[in-house]
Amino acid sequence: MPGNKKRSIQPEDLYRFQLLNEVRLSPDGLHVIYTVQRVDRKTEKKYSNLWVVDTGTAQARQFTWGDQSDSMPRWSPDGQRIAFLSNRLDKEKPAQIFIIPFTGGEARPLTDNFASIGAFAWSPDGKRLLCQARKKDAEVVEREKDEQKKKLGVVARHYDRLFYKLDGYGYLPDERWHLWKVEANSGKAVQLTGHPVFDERDPAWSPDGKWIAFLSNRSPDPDANLNADDLFVMPASGGEIQLIPTPPAGKSLPSFSPDGKWIAYYGGDNEDHGYQNIGLFVVPVDGSAQAKNLTAAYDLNVSCWTINDLGQPELMPPTWSNDSQVIYFPVTLHGNSLLKLISVNSDSLQDVVHQTGVVGGFSFDQDQRRLAFFFGALDDPCQIHLMEMGSGKQRQLTHINQELLRTFDLGQIETVWIKGPAGNDLQGWVLKPPGFDPQKKYPSILEIHGGPMTQYGNFFMHEFYFLASQGYVVHFCNPRGGRGYGQEHTKAIWGAWGSADYDDLMAWTDHVAALPYIDPSRMGVTGGSYGGYMTVWIIGHTRRFKAAVTQRCVSNFISMWGSSDFNWSFQFELQTGAPFEDLQKYWDMSPIKYIGNARTPTLVIHNENDQRCPIEQGEQVFVALKRLGVETEFVRFPEEFHGLSRSGRTDRRIVRLNHIARWFNRYL
Repeated sequence: MPGNKKRSIQPEDLYRFQLLNEVRLSPDGLHVIYTVQRVDRKTEKKYSNLWVVDTGTAQARQFTWGDQSDSMPRWSPDGQRIAFLSNRLDKEKPAQIFIIPFTGGEARPLTDNFASIGAFAWSPDGKRLLCQARKKDAEVVEREKDEQKKKLGVVARHYDRLFYKLDGYGYLPDERWHLWKVEANSGKAVQLTGHPVFDERDPAWSPDGKWIAFLSNRSPDPDANLNADDLFVMPASGGEIQLIPTPPAGKSLPSFSPDGKWIAYYGGDNEDHGYQNIGLFVVPVDGSAQAKNLTAAYDLNVSCWTINDLGQPELMPPTWSNDSQVIYFPVTLHGNSLLKLISVNSDSLQDVVHQTGVVGGFSFDQDQRRLAFFFGALDDPCQIHLMEMGSGKQRQLTHINQELLRTFDLGQIETVWIKGPAGNDLQGWVLKPPGFDPQKKYPSILEIHGGPMTQYGNFFMHEFYFLASQGYVVHFCNPRGGRGYGQEHTKAIWGAWGSADYDDLMAWTDHVAALPYIDPSRMGVTGGSYGGYMTVWIIGHTRRFKAAVTQRCVSNFISMWGSSDFNWSFQFELQTGAPFEDLQKYWDMSPIKYIGNARTPTLVIHNENDQRCPIEQGEQVFVALKRLGVETEFVRFPEEFHGLSRSGRTDRRIVRLNHIARWFNRYL
């Protein structure tokens, strides 16, 4: 029937998508609580509320209401209460912890004056919460009390530390992240740590509630010694902090075993080898043996990171079986994010959720008979699925966005494996436009991911479907340097961006150009961040592309050093010293060195508040192309950080997409 005719996806559909995240199964396994984010088109503000779905009937209902941000729901151990973050009392102030009865009633504030709250968790007895939080700087408190000073705002920012800003946040306060204990009934808060130089993060309770594990970089100058996180435990009542010996490398999300004898965490075993797989480690709480990487033999990267542009799924801590014999954890592999388990004693690895798509946040009921998890796929950005652990049977519990998705003709997408130039296995995807006619010749767009240590995969990308709707074959792959294909695949460009990755991208483009429905004279290329780096690198090394769009790019490692929020740490990526110690290495790996060869019409897109790749990186490319007489334009987005394409203001995301389409429509 005419009324059922499907349409192509459009930029304005970003207003219509709702984003689901933070999946938590109740202790009794009867309900899942989660967050749903929506966009108010009139105000451009994003609001989120809590929703609940019944695991028996799959009936979903909204649990909290209002134009605010409700997030991070956490069940109390008895399942009677839910703690969550909200800014409902004052939209202009930071979100605080609230508690609401699950059976009904008003949410009451538990905290009222933290500047920011990170992780928090209920104690095993449900009487208190452990929080990672920051107090307000003294000058902020003074300004809030004084109306005149509040109007004047910040007079000056004064820093004596290396890392003083963070993309997506802005300029950092003096106050560090510390650990607090908050009484669940009275809201009384007790500070457990408070060193003026050290941050503490990722706190976790021991199963008896007597101890707390956390991570902290306690080297003499943490900003000068990155990836030096250590694991500590301390009494939950406060007191002496004890170091648990572990390899010197980055770490995240420690988790006690139920028997209290072990701590599991994600990390590496060498702080200088950033290309290493992130592994799953266990270490005895008493420090009686060395930490062991349980996944070392499997050449797997522990993560759930697969790029998409409609909400990033949550990375969960290692989750122990009730008998302390097995750990559940996520893995990125061949464009998927999977859930696996491993035996602590035998290192035996098994699949739990192993299907085409992306597993994000997951949680069990208290008996571990049921598993609820976030699942996204190429044709659906986010749903909640439930698995019965005894039978392995799965059911989809939510149907968010599905009425909208049914209206789209997304085109056809296929996964392709080819042999790369070094005999390496190279995985990619080819997306054909709606109404594809194999007898026609189509223009194409190569998309290059950021990172580089991440992956494209079997996950919904609104941008790709929109560009396909404009009549393009959109193609993308995972060249060497990314994750999901083993450590050697990642290591291939460590200290050598623009080498094996460029070779793989060109081999992939050769493959696509040879397809019978591709017009090789009308090929475009685009990418953001590291993908923007590669786009600028490409136009300086080949003229095979007829048009390019570089977004939030890295163009000059010399000026990037010290000006990015990553600061001096780009030395790790380049595997050398500072620019004043090895200027040639920085220059040789900078795309701006080769910009004189460029003749490709190139649109430069950058965000004015980008702290990761400061906007001067895009400015250099635009000015160089202008001086060279190459057709170029510069699109700048005010106020936006690095992640505009994923989390920026929706009207700006729409304008960005329209500029990209306009540029390719003009030249392809």
